Amino acid sequence: MRRFEFDENEVKELIDRVVHRTMSMDFTWNWSCGVAYYGICKAWEVTRKQEYIDFLVKWVDEYLELGLPPLMVNACAMGHTMLTLHEATGDSRYLDLAVKKAEYLRNDAIRFGEGVFQHTVSSKNDFPEQAWADTLFMAAYFLLRLGYKVDNKAYIEDALNQYYWHEEYLQDMKTNLFYHAWDNVRQDHLSAIYWGRANAWASYTMAQASKMLNPFMPMWMQIGGALSDQLSALVRLQSQEGLWRTVLDDDTSYLETSASAGIAAALVVKGHPLHEQAIAKAYEGIVAQIDDDGSVRKVSAGTAVMYSAEDYKAISTKRIQGWGQGLTLAFLVSLLQRQGE
Repeated sequence: MRRFEFDENEVKELIDRVVHRTMSMDFTWNWSCGVAYYGICKAWEVTRKQEYIDFLVKWVDEYLELGLPPLMVNACAMGHTMLTLHEATGDSRYLDLAVKKAEYLRNDAIRFGEGVFQHTVSSKNDFPEQAWADTLFMAAYFLLRLGYKVDNKAYIEDALNQYYWHEEYLQDMKTNLFYHAWDNVRQDHLSAIYWGRANAWASYTMAQASKMLNPFMPMWMQIGGALSDQLSALVRLQSQEGLWRTVLDDDTSYLETSASAGIAAALVVKGHPLHEQAIAKAYEGIVAQIDDDGSVRKVSAGTAVMYSAEDYKAISTKRIQGWGQGLTLAFLVSLLQRQGE
C-alpha cells in the first residue's frame, strides 16, 4: 500500500478544534492536565501558533502563584509542558521546574527492585511495589526528554532503566502485548488484562524514545524490538472501525479512542511501510470521534488496575477526558511531522 495520504488542511483544522476545546477544560496540576497540555505542546510544534503558548503560559503562571501540589509520579506528566514552554519562551523558570520534577523522581520517588518507579497518583504510598504502563509516559519519557535537553547522563540512564524494567515486567512474550501492571509483592500481573490505554502509553513512548537514542546504545535495540513486536500484535487486533478495544483481545469490550490515538501515533512514528493501511483506518475511526466543538468521544475515564475484564468494560466513556484530547492531538501532529520528514 502507498503511504497514507491525507488532507493537511483538514488535519490542521482538526488540531485547532481539539486544542480550543481542551483550552476550555478545567484542570488541576495532575496527569490529566499533563497529557492534555502535552497535546497542545505538540500542536504548537507543527503550527507555531502563539495563542497556544500564550494560553499555557497564563495557566501555568497562575498555578505557580497559587502553589503546586505535592510531587508524585503521575503529576510529573506536567514536566512535558515545562520543556515546551522553556523552548518557546526561553524563560528559565520552566526549565527549573522541570528539573525540580526530575530531581524528585531521582531522589524521592518511591522505588522497588532495580530502581523501578512505583506508580503513585497521590502523595501517599498508593500501590506498593506496583509498576504501571502509565509511568512510561508520566515519568520515564519525561525524564528521557529532559536528560537530552540538558545533557544529563544520569537522567537518561534512569529513564532507560525504567523502560528496561517496565518492558521486563509488563510485556507478555507470548502475545507481545503489555499488561496494565505488575505487582512485585504478589509476583503477578494482578488481573492480567491487556488494557488498551496501557498499550498506548507503552507503544507511543517507546516510539518516541527510539527516535532519540543512538543506534549504538544497547537500549535502542531493546526498545525497538519490544515496540516492533508489540505493534505487530496490535495491528492484528484493530477493529474494522479503525479503533482498538479497551480490553484489546476481548471482542465484547467497547472501542476506545484514547488508546487508539496513542497506538496509531506509535504506528506513524515507527513508520513500518506495511502499517499504512492500519494508520489510514485509524485516522477514519479517530476523526469520526471528534465532535464539531473539538470534543473527543469514546474515551474511558481514569482507570485503576481493575479486578477483571468485566470491570474494565464497565468504565464509563461518558465524559470528555484530558488524555483523550492529548493523545488525539499527538496522533494528528504525528501525521504532519511525518509529512515534513
